[in-house]
Amino acid sequence: MNKQQTFSIQGNRKNKSAVEEIAQVIFTLCAFLAILAVISITVYMVINGTPALFQVGIREILFGTAWKPTAENPSFGILYVILTSIIGTALAVLLGVPIGILTAVFLAETAPRKLAALVKPAVELLAGIPSVVYGLLGLMILNPLMYKLELAIFKGSDTHQFTGGANLLSAVIVLAIMILPTVINISESAIRAVHPSLKSASLALGASHIQTIFKVILPAAKSGIITAVVLGVGRAIGEAMAITLVSGSSVNIPLPFNSVRFLTTAIVAEMGYASGLHRQVLFTIGLVLFVFIMIINITLNSILKKGEREDA
Repeated sequence: MNKQQTFSIQGNRKNKSAVEEIAQVIFTLCAFLAILAVISITVYMVINGTPALFQVGIREILFGTAWKPTAENPSFGILYVILTSIIGTALAVLLGVPIGILTAVFLAETAPRKLAALVKPAVELLAGIPSVVYGLLGLMILNPLMYKLELAIFKGSDTHQFTGGANLLSAVIVLAIMILPTVINISESAIRAVHPSLKSASLALGASHIQTIFKVILPAAKSGIITAVVLGVGRAIGEAMAITLVSGSSVNIPLPFNSVRFLTTAIVAEMGYASGLHRQVLFTIGLVLFVFIMIINITLNSILKKGEREDA
């Protein structure tokens, strides 16, 4: 009886070991596929995006201000487009991230249960709305409001070019709303993951609930919050459809009431009819966008790792 039982246990161990080995192989293959995807995208963007840099010139493309790809003497300057993407994304993050983090704190720490049960589904619904719907809502609701504000500010101006409300400010507001679900959901999960003993110890030492939130809980959850910011920045800088509808899609200096064009909208607006050198330059714009996203991810991850080393 004991021998049969021992044999059964050994057989189960062998089966378990075989399953673990198969699972390990599958996990390794998935990891290699992810790495291969990143390498393939990088190589493809470099191969297709660099020829125009050498043909037109790095200075003419990256630091030129005139965008006339179909003119007799074409110009391919994208400096204003780059600045628009940087400024627009930065403003959207500055507006959306604080709202998102404070909303996450509200849901995780201070909201009554019934109210949280109403707010949480609304946030999740925001995450599921297609970007084109955000663009349509911005076009029908936000742009007319911005146009009224524009008329009030520049009334009687002979130099201002009126945009009908399709301007940088509208694009920033739409982007800020679009990154809210990402920031809120990930930040809330990070805050809830903080060990309750930290909160209890802070309250036991005499700190108020608000002091505990800002001095203990948020610093302890900063790893997840930074991840939320990284994903929010990626969502903002990579958005195209909604921005096309609300920004005006004209190459201009990125001022609040100017019609502007982002890196993504430049590709979407002209790829359908572009050919030859014009098409190659659009791939160069895609390469610039890709490099920006890589730099942002590397920078924020470096900040995160530095913070983890300091905590250790």
